[in-house]
Amino acid sequence: MAESASMNDPALDRVLAEIDRLGLQNHLVELETQGFTVIRSVLSPDQLSRVRGAILARYERDTGKRIDIETEDGSRVSGQTYLPYLLYDDEVFEEILMAEAPLALVTYLLGESCLLSSMGCHFKGPGGEPLALHSDNGNGTPAPFSTISYVANINYALTPYSQAAGALAMVPGSHKLARQPTRREMRLDQEKPNPRAIAMDLEPGDAVVWHGNTWHGSFVRQIPGVRMNLAVYCARQFVQTQEQHKGVVPDQVLARHANNERFQVLLGAKQPYGWQREGPDYALMARNPKGLYD
Repeated sequence: MAESASMNDPALDRVLAEIDRLGLQNHLVELETQGFTVIRSVLSPDQLSRVRGAILARYERDTGKRIDIETEDGSRVSGQTYLPYLLYDDEVFEEILMAEAPLALVTYLLGESCLLSSMGCHFKGPGGEPLALHSDNGNGTPAPFSTISYVANINYALTPYSQAAGALAMVPGSHKLARQPTRREMRLDQEKPNPRAIAMDLEPGDAVVWHGNTWHGSFVRQIPGVRMNLAVYCARQFVQTQEQHKGVVPDQVLARHANNERFQVLLGAKQPYGWQREGPDYALMARNPKGLYD
């Protein structure tokens, strides 16, 4: 696939060469045609154990509740709780941010200069309400949306996904509609759910990557236990990120990645905006993206 890239776009050549190296050509076709793709077994058993432990520790710190994710009956956690800003809780989140295959697909969607917008967990116990179908383009984004993805998401399953377990729901091909769903289209309740919505049946460690226009949500959990994910949300450089990272990355984290420019770029090292009295850094501004892929 890389051989078909335009010789006038070195960034596209680099992006497609990485897609080829990792054997992701079929995933690229799925992104283009259905707006999302599933990559199996991205996370190792060791990473799964560490990331679940880190998220459970955060949940206990934030809520004062100790949860058994296998047996929770809804009495201690019901419905969905979002745990934000996880990157600096444990080194395992840094590893996951840099996972090659999902990052290669996000780079195809958003370019090499894309930013980490947020990293958090949708921690879901039995009951509550479904998360209505929506596009990750904010409500202030006017329709029709651009066909070019401005944001993209990686959703890692950290526990088994099924509709009864409160799985992520996706609507194939919805990215081509270039708008948010209507009130009727966004429904995922048991009475009249959108018939085009499908449940992502996933094993722990699998990842779903999707175009920012694609409609998605999640079903109510109907069985005991807790559904855990890790949502790694990314954006093009000109889009306001949900979380602040530029200028606040802990020194020890920067030291661990001193020789990894891509990690630094994801956290704002190439982002020239947000200055104060010091004014603009013209050297950074000169590095602004020149096209869709750099």
